[in-house]
Amino acid sequence: MRNSIVYFIICLTTAMMFSCKKYLDLKSDAKIVTPGSLTDIQALLDDSPIMNTRTTPSFSETSADDYFLPPASYNAQPVNGQRFYQWLPVDVRYGNDWSYAYQAIYNCNIALELLDKIDRTAVNGTAWDNVKGSALFFRSFYFLLLSADYARAYNEATADSDPGIMLRISSDFNLKVKRAPVRECYQRITGDLEIASALLPDIAVHPMRPSRAAACALLARTYLYMGNYGAGLKWSAESLQLNGKLMDYNNDPGVAGLAANVPFRKYNAETLFYAEMCPAFSIHATSRARIDSVLYAAYQANDLRKTAYFKTVSGYQQYKGSYAESASVFFSGIANDEVYLTRAECNAFLGNLGSAMADLNTLLKSRWKSNAVFVPVTASDRLDALAKIRLERRKSLLMRGMRWIDIKRYNREGGNILISRNITGKMVSLQPNASYYALPVPVDIIEQAGVEQN
Repeated sequence: MRNSIVYFIICLTTAMMFSCKKYLDLKSDAKIVTPGSLTDIQALLDDSPIMNTRTTPSFSETSADDYFLPPASYNAQPVNGQRFYQWLPVDVRYGNDWSYAYQAIYNCNIALELLDKIDRTAVNGTAWDNVKGSALFFRSFYFLLLSADYARAYNEATADSDPGIMLRISSDFNLKVKRAPVRECYQRITGDLEIASALLPDIAVHPMRPSRAAACALLARTYLYMGNYGAGLKWSAESLQLNGKLMDYNNDPGVAGLAANVPFRKYNAETLFYAEMCPAFSIHATSRARIDSVLYAAYQANDLRKTAYFKTVSGYQQYKGSYAESASVFFSGIANDEVYLTRAECNAFLGNLGSAMADLNTLLKSRWKSNAVFVPVTASDRLDALAKIRLERRKSLLMRGMRWIDIKRYNREGGNILISRNITGKMVSLQPNASYYALPVPVDIIEQAGVEQN
């Protein structure tokens, strides 16, 4: 059976990646497998090259404002790379973050369809629940990442008319699926995650597998993106109750050495769910991108993130703080620093300033030099608290694929954030709420599926 499932995965992956009609024309291969055990289906979800590693969208990170390209790096880019950097449309085709995400979604749909053919019993109940919960989690994870990039920010007034993503919930890629409204996308994500949270174990046997703690954290992230701060508070609190571990950057086993080129170990104590960003859009790669100078200046001298996250290269700062234990691979999963910041922001928005600043200071103290005095951050009012928390969110979670959606949701609330780039002496800007914030859908999807472009 082990040989059979390995053969099945190889055949499936090969068909998906090299079919002449690519992923939109794939037929369901479920019929070629007789689902003999839950182990076979679990293997689909444990296929980390499709589900976890180098798979999550990267277009938004290329488009965000935490980095810049020095002139030599910009000039070395091909024409398409220079256009991406200027927020101009490019003819993007197969082999991009859209296709990587839908490959993972395809595995989830296959797993759920095969699972429907196996009865849940007292004997297999735990394994059965884990398979279903994991498939729903993974699918929701990628649906949310795609929605954050390719749709407008969730807006209660326009969510029924704003185009979202294609909600593929069948393995049959011959089924024509249109872009669902943004509200339907988020309803699918939150509904499936709530089911998953009730099925998954509190803590996974490995960070590449989903858990209840990770599902609660992903629900909190989703509701934060929606601007539903009450629900975001509820689910972030539930996640932290299950697992609220933070690394002390001074001495945690997950810290390999703050001054090292690779300062953090993979699967450290903060990691709830492990995933990596795909390299399809790589303008922001550490080898060429440099961190925004104003952002770098916001880190205080005794803040250990300043040493852990950056190194000086030719007078500028290069990012090195990925939780992927790599100088070139960006961690894009879920970690507890994000969850603390989510709970802090939700509390601040709701006016619970004491709780908000307590969470913020818990996080910041774990990043402060142990031999230096830490002065807790305070807030004079709700807006002051939000500003301070959101700044620390940017400083802690940079290069994880979240800055783009954060700009979008802040602008939804009137943030009026204008991002600009100096390109050989000419300033190029992206206006707040510009249509480009819903990133261009790959051209081959437009041509083959007949869906509307942003």
